[in-house]
Amino acid sequence: MAHSLSAQKRIRQNANRRSLNRWRKQQFRSKVRQFRQTILSGTTDEAESQFRQLTKLLDQVAVKGTIHKNTAARYKSRLASRLHAKKAAVAA
Repeated sequence: MAHSLSAQKRIRQNANRRSLNRWRKQQFRSKVRQFRQTILSGTTDEAESQFRQLTKLLDQVAVKGTIHKNTAARYKSRLASRLHAKKAAVAA
């Protein structure tokens, strides 16, 4: 157990940051799941609008430091390729 005031404050800050980071991760993971479900069964217009929202969310989570910026870029790239494949399948 921490005895100094600064160490006690650091414990409180870490707990708050951990809960916020867990909430942010859960938010973007659920949005990714929704997007993947839309890719499988939805229209391309729905998927495009969800992709725009998802990329914004990923960028925000990366800026806050919850995930690394390269991780966010990798997610965006892979999801974009799925969206383009969906568009190509519908067009063909």
